[in-house]
Amino acid sequence: MAYDVDRIRKDFPSLETGIAYFDGPGGSQVPRVVGEALARAITQPSSNRGVVTESEINADNYVSGYRSAVADLLNCDPGGVVYGRSWTQLTYDFSRTISKSWSKGDEIIVSQLDHDSNIRPWIQAAESKGVEVRWGKVNVETAELDTSAVTDLLSPRTKLVAVTGASNTLGTKPDIEAIGRAVKANGSLFVVDGVHLTPHAVIDFRAMTADLYGFSPYKLLGPHCATMVADPSLLETLYNDKLLPSTMMVPERFEFGTLPYELMAGVTAAIDYVAGLDDEAKGSRREQLIHSLTSLEEYERSLYAHMKSALEALPGITIYSRAKSHTPTAYFNFKGVQPSEVHQFMATKKVNVPSHNFYALEVSRALGLGDTGAIRAGLAPYSTKEDVVRLISGLEEFLAKR
Repeated sequence: MAYDVDRIRKDFPSLETGIAYFDGPGGSQVPRVVGEALARAITQPSSNRGVVTESEINADNYVSGYRSAVADLLNCDPGGVVYGRSWTQLTYDFSRTISKSWSKGDEIIVSQLDHDSNIRPWIQAAESKGVEVRWGKVNVETAELDTSAVTDLLSPRTKLVAVTGASNTLGTKPDIEAIGRAVKANGSLFVVDGVHLTPHAVIDFRAMTADLYGFSPYKLLGPHCATMVADPSLLETLYNDKLLPSTMMVPERFEFGTLPYELMAGVTAAIDYVAGLDDEAKGSRREQLIHSLTSLEEYERSLYAHMKSALEALPGITIYSRAKSHTPTAYFNFKGVQPSEVHQFMATKKVNVPSHNFYALEVSRALGLGDTGAIRAGLAPYSTKEDVVRLISGLEEFLAKR
């Protein structure tokens, strides 16, 4: 593997500010080539999609390019790639569509571990239909979502199960494959929120037991938007509300209005950039992505071990990220300290380490953190040991002042 973080960092204008970014789980920094792709797409001839004029063809190419790039990243069918403004918007849209077939007596399962965007839309859809909601509970001692905590809830009445691929706060990675096998054997739909997982792992949707999988490119060096992927044959069975002149072709059936071509071009550029994170990556874009993301995962694993070890040595710290399988994300607090105080102090040191429940409200409450939450430090492709030194030294200075 040839993961050269110093070479990578030169591609990010925002790193020139001297800020150490540990807020990647909330949104990553963006390489120059992505900004250039956005600017190029929005200033070149563009119009509604078509096959006649240059501007129509450009627009159509942005859309097809986006679907192809996402398909290579996630190993899915381009015909099953649905664009969305955000994962929250997509889950609301799909929950309204999928729940049309639900009725009183049916059940769904959601998990405490999830970001609220993979909880509330499904709950609200269930409530509108008189459907029972069952909860997969987090083991607060281990920070795990045990497989049985979900699968033991399955019944012949279970219509849908929604579980995250990785917690955006704790970093916990549930055994999605095991959960999915049980869900599929039960004949239920399985929805996986991959927003936090995708930036830190090689994803193979075709080999997954998920029916629907979501991803937000702005967590992986791209612009602010999201995508939902599924097998096109499943999407063909779902009918949503649309304007009368709108197409009902899949995947366009689930997209509304004129698409933002510049954002789609930015996503394609981001995925192309990720494919080249490792200098030795060769072959097709999919092959390059597998190589580069594997290299990134190894790099982040090593750096996270260093960061967590240093955090554990700090006085009065409680680290809630205790799962055996996890992303490079630490969620922690200090005894007697408001997490927002740490956030504010570290900002004076030009170290971005935010505090909140980060919309993972249920797990924050389960851990006894209420709605305030804790401090989160996450790694990204441009993170370095020097960044970690600044994080730890800043926290030591904060604690010494108290």
